[in-house]
Amino acid sequence: MYETISVVTDARGVATLCLNRPEKHNAMSATMIAELTRAAQDLGQDPFVRVVVLTGAGKSFCAGGDLGWMQDQMAADPATRFIEARKLAEMLQALNTMPKPLIGALQGNAFGGGVGLAAVCDVAVGVETLKMGLTETKLGLIPATIGPYVIARMGAAKARRVFMSARLFDTAEAVKLGLLAKTVAVDGLDQAIEDEVLPYLNCAPGAVASAKALVQDLGPKIDDQVIDHTINALVSRWETEEAHEGINAFFEKRKPKWINDV
Repeated sequence: MYETISVVTDARGVATLCLNRPEKHNAMSATMIAELTRAAQDLGQDPFVRVVVLTGAGKSFCAGGDLGWMQDQMAADPATRFIEARKLAEMLQALNTMPKPLIGALQGNAFGGGVGLAAVCDVAVGVETLKMGLTETKLGLIPATIGPYVIARMGAAKARRVFMSARLFDTAEAVKLGLLAKTVAVDGLDQAIEDEVLPYLNCAPGAVASAKALVQDLGPKIDDQVIDHTINALVSRWETEEAHEGINAFFEKRKPKWINDV
């Protein structure tokens, strides 16, 4: 049914949505973006599903956007870039507004768009060994479509500490920033996620969905206007010389021109 993700639902109605490109550190390709959107819609509409757990296969939770996909955007015409950016934005919003609790089980590193996936979760728990980072500016890009969710999670003041510098940070800082609710030992992740899941199984599913929608209504607005703004920001950045230089430098295994060796 899926090429880049897997979905397994247990007898209790707990669905595990797993990013399944371990050889690519679960980087989000065009196929994965489409499949995540479809999975979010299907799980959201399935009356049997009570809770969704988002995790990754292999060493990494999600390394962000697939660089091959980004390279394709460099070569595309503006209309195609806009379409692809909208698909990414719509995937994030589909997960964000899914009327089921979304629990992030971060078993490994999360960079770029992977941080965005953690931010759309209602609660995220990570293993204490992982690293996180909004690494887009190293490539001449910006955390555009994930921006509303990251800022809604952290608040603008905390976001400014990590949003532009591309520096990596550990789980202790991720908790302080609000991205992770808590951290656990690697062998304690399954139990920690179970502890998050169990309370929902005693709640009325419709009430849970309504409560989640109310939180989003009362919180920072992430509506069509905001999403369109982020899409335009991403497309504009893809068109810059810096973005081309950053992506090319990565594939050519060299430093981009803005790095000065001192």
